[in-house]
Order: sequence, then C-alpha cells, then structure tokens
Amino acid sequence: MTFHRRMLIGSVLVLAYATLASAADKPPVLLIGDSISIGYTPGVSSGLKDIADVKRINGNGETTRTGLAKIDGWLGETKWAVIHFNWGLWDLVNGGQNVPIKEYGENMEKLVERMKKTGATLIFATTTPVPEVNGRKRRDIDVVEYNKVAVEMMKKHGVLVDDLYAAAKPNLAEWQKKDDVHFTGPGSEGLAKAAAASISAALKK
Repeated sequence: MTFHRRMLIGSVLVLAYATLASAADKPPVLLIGDSISIGYTPGVSSGLKDIADVKRINGNGETTRTGLAKIDGWLGETKWAVIHFNWGLWDLVNGGQNVPIKEYGENMEKLVERMKKTGATLIFATTTPVPEVNGRKRRDIDVVEYNKVAVEMMKKHGVLVDDLYAAAKPNLAEWQKKDDVHFTGPGSEGLAKAAAASISAALKK
C-alpha cells in the first residue's frame, strides 16, 4: 500500500513536471511598445496561450531614443522566436519635435539591426491613429508620416508589418476613448486579435 501510494505521488510529480516542460517548450514571443501595447498584451497572451509563451517589456517603451538605450536589457539572453514591436506615438509628440522624423527613421533602423541579431522573426506594428484633440498634442497626419518612414524601413530589412493603424482606423468610434490616444476594452481586444494573428502566422512559417 505504501509503495503504491509513493508510485501515485511519483506519477503526479512526473505529470506536473511534464506540464511545466511543455509550457517552457513553447516559442517565446516578446512584445515591445508603449501604453497601447500594454492594453493589448493580455489579449495577445490569451489568444496565443496554446502556441506561444508571450512576454512584454517592463514599463513603457516610449521613444526610439528610449529603445536604443534599453534594447539590450529588454532582449536579454532569451532566444526569441518572434519580436512584435512599435515606436512612434512618443516620438511624434508636438508635430515631431520630440524626436524629429529623420532621427526617428535612423533610430528605427538601428533598433531593427540590433533585433535582427537575435535571429527572431521581427514584426513592426504600425502606430495607431490619434484624435485631433488630445492632451499630448499629437496629430494623425504625423502618425501617417511616421508610419510611412517606418514601413519603408521594414521593407528594406525584410521585416513583417502588422498594420494596427489600418485595423483601428475604421473602428475608432467604438475602439478609442474620446479625445484620447488610448483605447477602450473592445479597442484593446480588437488590436490584440490583429497582433495575435500576425504573430501566429509568423510562428507557423
């Protein structure tokens, strides 16, 4: 009886270990971005829970300057399968005075070159639309221009593009908060579905 009980205990332990090992074997995915990505991270993690181990950087990714200063620490030693990233919303504050568009493109190229060294599949998420009235003096026309520069850079380096701007634009009445760059619950869920779909497609390749 005692031996049988020990065997049962041993079986349970082996089963628990096997479950943990299975979770650890899922390809690691890293999300980099600002508060918009903070909003859609839970949905991405939930949507990919069966096929990926989704992580996100601590805090806000802020500008491309912040990215250059912190990228090594964010990447760490993990062998990322996919890195889904965005910079832009902080860069283009005050008509691009925060980080001028020329510097933004240069910084983005440096960031892409650094991330490519990890061997991960890279996915750039376009910066989401902004209302004409918002507290940080952002303009949607600048979002379009910064996205254009970034997308051209991604094509040059063979980086995939997840067009969250296009996904959000026709749904802003429901998805975005009034006079705010941030998104409602349904908005974050919609962005999460788009991001999860792009990551899932990359993992299947």
